[in-house]
Amino acid sequence: MGIIIDKNTRVLVQGITGKEGNRATKEMLDYGTKVSCGVTPGKGGMKVHSLKVFDSVKEAKKYDSLINTSVLYVPPLMVYDAALEAILNGIKTVVIITENVPVKDTTKLVEYAKRYNARIIGPASVGVLSVGVGKLGSIGGAEEKRMYSKGNVGIISKSGGMCAETALILTQENLGQSTIIGIGGDVIIGTTFTDILELFEEDKETEVVVLYGETGGLYEEQVADMIKKKEFTKPVIAFISGKFMETIDKSLSFGHAGAIIEHGIGKADDKKKILKEAGVLVADYHDQMPELVKKALKWNSRQE
Repeated sequence: MGIIIDKNTRVLVQGITGKEGNRATKEMLDYGTKVSCGVTPGKGGMKVHSLKVFDSVKEAKKYDSLINTSVLYVPPLMVYDAALEAILNGIKTVVIITENVPVKDTTKLVEYAKRYNARIIGPASVGVLSVGVGKLGSIGGAEEKRMYSKGNVGIISKSGGMCAETALILTQENLGQSTIIGIGGDVIIGTTFTDILELFEEDKETEVVVLYGETGGLYEEQVADMIKKKEFTKPVIAFISGKFMETIDKSLSFGHAGAIIEHGIGKADDKKKILKEAGVLVADYHDQMPELVKKALKWNSRQE
């Protein structure tokens, strides 16, 4: 069935006429995603990959009232207006691909999403892919069928590129995936690791979850707390990147805006220690993850 995206998902692409929006739309269509139409203000009347383009979300919803998901490919300073327009027009899932969205804008959008019972994925998300069902965004590029295979392992990653890399090393070991989510690497994001774990807890297709974390923030620590409280009961395998950052200027960010250590908080080693104490299987090296997944699946089978 998949989480975030399923057979009932109907997609609107905001910024569909831009280079990245155009490319991602084709990839989504090729993977079987039900993309309904697109929105670019001032470009209404155009067509992209045979899909109609409208000037506003309101017009798009009038054309297709079943649209329930929007994927945003718009500049950082336009994200707030675009995402808010989607939320106010009843769209319940908004995937923000754009990086470096102003923190104040993201903070306000997260509050609006809560108020209107909507979900924001991102900013700086590569997207979401439920294997064999569909994808939101450019996750996996045009080679997603080579990287992703159907199975029972869920993946959550701050890094977009490592969504694909993690899935690939699992696929090479015949460990298929259920749903892969790039939650984004900005300082403030709309959906955290624990938010996704809540969905995976209820997902019958997912038996094990792989988590790719980074230095900075407290999202991984929240996972440990959730597991200790038994609010998530399935095995979790984690890898935390960025150990090298502990030896350099603590005020610098690397790769993602959120990958920054401040006031001694967010160190990779600290995250690994806290996760291990909660019972998470933590990989010291990324390529150790398949073996830990196999270990977790064997443990699961013995409990049944």
